[in-house]
Amino acid sequence: MIHLDYSNIKLKLRPAGDKTTVFDPIRKKWVVLTPEEHVRQYLVGYLTEVMHYPAVLLAVEKNIMVGKLARRFDVVAYNRDHQPWLLAECKAPEVPVSESTLRQLLNYQSTIQSSYWLLTNGHQAFCADARNVEEIKWLHSLPQYT
Repeated sequence: MIHLDYSNIKLKLRPAGDKTTVFDPIRKKWVVLTPEEHVRQYLVGYLTEVMHYPAVLLAVEKNIMVGKLARRFDVVAYNRDHQPWLLAECKAPEVPVSESTLRQLLNYQSTIQSSYWLLTNGHQAFCADARNVEEIKWLHSLPQYT
């Protein structure tokens, strides 16, 4: 497990009727602040502000086809050649990061083919180096963006 410190990440929030919305700087729009969205936005802030991943090379909640099924990934960071580099699966804080979370990420990986995987619920985070599919290595920190 790795530790992601979100304490310095500031989200832009505003009320919208009886709900709260958060500004997603990647999608450039206000979205409803669900527990999973809260984790996703903290992760985006961490990747861009702490780890210095280029915001222009991040994608959030994009549709993909997994086999014949339409799905949406949470976050993908692309390398400078615009190839998937890190695939992140976010869960709400009350949802444990489990084998089923990993299976969901692996389903997306079958289409996306990223070099690194990240699973998080905001409290727990696990990151793997998947560049060698015969020997997946679980990491102690997020990879530096190069």
